[in-house]
Amino acid sequence: MGLFKRNPFGHILLIKKWIIRYLGIITHRRFRGFNELQIEGSEVIKNLPHNNVLFISNHQTYFADVVAMFHVFNASLSGREDSIKNIGYIWNPKLNVYYVAAKETMKSGLLPKIFAYAGSISIERTWRAEGKDVNRQVKMSDISSIAKALKDGWVITFPQGTTTPFKPIRKGTAHIIKRYEPIVVPVVIDGFRRSFDKKGLRVKKKNILQSMEIKAPLDIDYKNDSIEDIVEKIEYSIEQHPSFLKVLTKKQIEDMEELNKQRKYNV
Repeated sequence: MGLFKRNPFGHILLIKKWIIRYLGIITHRRFRGFNELQIEGSEVIKNLPHNNVLFISNHQTYFADVVAMFHVFNASLSGREDSIKNIGYIWNPKLNVYYVAAKETMKSGLLPKIFAYAGSISIERTWRAEGKDVNRQVKMSDISSIAKALKDGWVITFPQGTTTPFKPIRKGTAHIIKRYEPIVVPVVIDGFRRSFDKKGLRVKKKNILQSMEIKAPLDIDYKNDSIEDIVEKIEYSIEQHPSFLKVLTKKQIEDMEELNKQRKYNV
């Protein structure tokens, strides 16, 4: 690597590498220490191509979700199976991993700006700004930035655009999928909003069982699937379709209670 080699966004890769290393070291115990991250499906990561991969996920905190994915992705690429044991994997991280985030969030302080250098594609939300509902046009420069990141590597996005569960999927994600035809990998997370504050910076509660399931890539017919078809596939794959809001059976309730005992958390 050249000393001042840059990625397509102008970030110096050596600086980005050291930021990821440092943040990885100081956050590792949040997922393997204070709490325990249970991982499923890491073999999917090992079989993905170098670029044009889009990870779609439900969203629970501003930053902890992405940090956990950086840990899991790099651990998986280093040969670990459903584990982030031993932090050595962070020494040589994958540098072409990006994540979509709200521009106002990434400019809200020094720490978010450091996070942004590690891989943020900062976009202007079309429906929310400064805590208020808005209605504005999508900026083509934001779409171009996501396309540039997909061409270079992997992109993480949260298609609901909010940490509130069961909110509608934003159609912009479906348009990007249809236009750029990435491999789409669903990720389902849980336990993060119980263990962290909303920003995902402060450990709110310890001994929480966190989980991350990496599913097989979606089967998408890029030419014939409609935007609505793709939205529905996203909803089901990240378990945010309204059908998941259903009346539970007695057995399901008992299973959930048993799981909550493991999580040491009373809902």
